[in-house]
Amino acid sequence: MGTTSLRTLEHVGREHDGKIEPGRGETNLFVYPGFEFRVIRGLLTNFHLPKSTLLMLVSAWAGRDLTLRAYHHAVQERYRFYSYGDCMLVL
Repeated sequence: MGTTSLRTLEHVGREHDGKIEPGRGETNLFVYPGFEFRVIRGLLTNFHLPKSTLLMLVSAWAGRDLTLRAYHHAVQERYRFYSYGDCMLVL
C-alpha cells in the first residue's frame, strides 16, 4: 500500500481495535518514527522529497538508517522522484 492508504488503514484500525471496518471520515494521523503500526505489513511508495512528512512516514516503517541508505542509492542511480517516479517496496 502507499502512504495515503497506510494513514487511512492505520487510522481506521485504531478506531476499531485493529480491525478494518467500512465507513467514511477524515484523519489527521501523523506517522513518524516511533509510531506503532497495527494494520499494515508492507509499504509500496514513491521516493519523496527530503525533509517531507512522507519521508518521515517511510522512516517510521523502515527505520531511518535503511531509508536514508535507500535514498542515497536512488540519488546515485538517478532514480526518478515524485508521483510519477520510481518506487520502492519496503517489507
